[in-house]
Amino acid sequence: MGNLGIGELVVIAIIALVVVGPTRLPELARGVGNAVRAFQDALRGSKHE
Repeated sequence: MGNLGIGELVVIAIIALVVVGPTRLPELARGVGNAVRAFQDALRGSKHE
């Protein structure tokens, strides 16, 4: 994950909580997770072709 430490991840999480709000944060996290999974699947698929 690069050079991100625990402190930086906590700051990013707090900023996301303030910007998005606590009610939409789980929805946003789920969407980001799905996008990352789809991207990884696409990368794996292109290696096997």
